[in-house]
Amino acid sequence: MSTTARTTTLPLIGPYDLREVALMGFGHRDESSFDGVMRLAFCTDALDEQVGVEVRQQGDALALTVQGAGDLDAIAAQVARVVSADHDGDAWAAVCAADPVLARVHAAAPGFRPSNFYSPYEAAVWATLSARRARHQGIALRQRLSQEHGRVFDVAGRTEAALPLPEQLLRIDAFPGLPADRIPRLHAIARAALDGQLDVSRLAAMTPEEALLDAQRLPGIGPFYSALIVIRACGFTDVLSTQEDHTRAAVQELYGLDHSPGDAELERIAEAWRPFRTWATVALRAVGSRLGAAA
Repeated sequence: MSTTARTTTLPLIGPYDLREVALMGFGHRDESSFDGVMRLAFCTDALDEQVGVEVRQQGDALALTVQGAGDLDAIAAQVARVVSADHDGDAWAAVCAADPVLARVHAAAPGFRPSNFYSPYEAAVWATLSARRARHQGIALRQRLSQEHGRVFDVAGRTEAALPLPEQLLRIDAFPGLPADRIPRLHAIARAALDGQLDVSRLAAMTPEEALLDAQRLPGIGPFYSALIVIRACGFTDVLSTQEDHTRAAVQELYGLDHSPGDAELERIAEAWRPFRTWATVALRAVGSRLGAAA
């Protein structure tokens, strides 16, 4: 296993602000401050290594410092997906400029882009760990599981722990704080990952509707969590999820509606957001709260 840190860069197109991405608060990430480094620790898409990555913005590029083995180009591509650096920010800005509400959101945070799960595998594990418990409890449970059964890295002076690889997860028969019925679910996720069911390229090759139904084959994964696994782990930019009440609330407030929009109305409003409907819904929720009610 490689112990020497390696470096590479990711080019950026259009406005980008790593601070906005790092502080978004999503899934297990809950940073309250930003010192110029976004710290990542994860299982690679190949599910054969764990890595720790320091991400720094240097003008129109992201500089990566990678600890751990694995194909460097593949790791960089995975990081690009996680921090939404793999799409055209100028095209996103143009979509925002054409919609009065998104224009306000974009003006408030021009460099905002969504932060995503590391992979469908990691999203599925998070869904199982966090279900029916407060988010901060899910974060703490994930951290303990990663520290004890995954791999710990010193990433820019801070400890970051990567989840257990699927083969490591299969060796866990019990864990403090984790209900016994979750262990078979985690094992099913690990086996599905090893069988390729949660491979990013496999899910991305399907239509979003097919991928969402496919993810629901996993035990304990319903429509809400399948949306997390598919939409927020594969890096899709143009899938509109109707499973999140927070999105409806943000649309109601920012578009000045006197009611919560139903599916049809939400889909009609979102037509103007193509091909960035995913980014738009995330931005409305994450940045829209800074704007207050519609004028």
